[in-house]
Amino acid sequence: MTKGLFDLLLDSIFDEEWKGRRGEKLTARELKLVNFFGRDGRTLRNVYVPTSDGKTSEIDLLYITRKGIFVFESKNYSGWVFGDERGKYWTVMLPNREKNKLFNPIIQNNTHIKWLRAYIGDNVPLFSIIVFSERCELKKVPENTSTVKIIKRDRTYATVRDIWDESVDALSEEEVENVYLKLKELTNVDAATKAAHIENIRRKTTISKSIREEDTDTMICPQYGGKLILRTAKKGNYTGNQFYGCSNFPRCRYIKNQE
Repeated sequence: MTKGLFDLLLDSIFDEEWKGRRGEKLTARELKLVNFFGRDGRTLRNVYVPTSDGKTSEIDLLYITRKGIFVFESKNYSGWVFGDERGKYWTVMLPNREKNKLFNPIIQNNTHIKWLRAYIGDNVPLFSIIVFSERCELKKVPENTSTVKIIKRDRTYATVRDIWDESVDALSEEEVENVYLKLKELTNVDAATKAAHIENIRRKTTISKSIREEDTDTMICPQYGGKLILRTAKKGNYTGNQFYGCSNFPRCRYIKNQE
């Protein structure tokens, strides 16, 4: 898998936040197609839902309809994507074999949905959709279920259509508008709120990285006494999964799965 010229320009010129916002815009554009073909809804981007600890949970994109609310988590990555349902992190591997971590988007969107439900009540159905760029390959990710869909962006229309056709109307047109207006207020946050949200994410990322590095430094193989090193499976049924292996490999083949 190789990057095109446009993708290379994006990587060299724009930062991750810009590329993330671009991904959200492209997904919102896909929803215009959904709307055009009669599955009417109202779109909101960057919705800062309050949490119980006084912070906020930022939702990338909402599509509010009479069927319920489609909650989108947008990931504008290229490369091979590996992850499972329960792991805290997923891995993106680039063509040069460089690996990057991202928070598990299923868990991430479940958190968004938790606080969204607390804010608007339990009577509105919520549908979780994780959207990746067409530039990536979903190498090993969980299968789609009735509660969460993991797709590439070009499957947005078909995914919303399928959920729509399988669902009964839950809201009237008036209720859709009322929910839209209530949530729209959460997009008009001041710069201080946005800055606090970004700082909270940065702090969590830093703490998590620090804990992982500290754990790695102190973990010792129980069989040969060597240091346990974080590795990534390169072949077989567990390709892309990460684990801790003894530094004395191949003499020692002890494995500790990443928690």
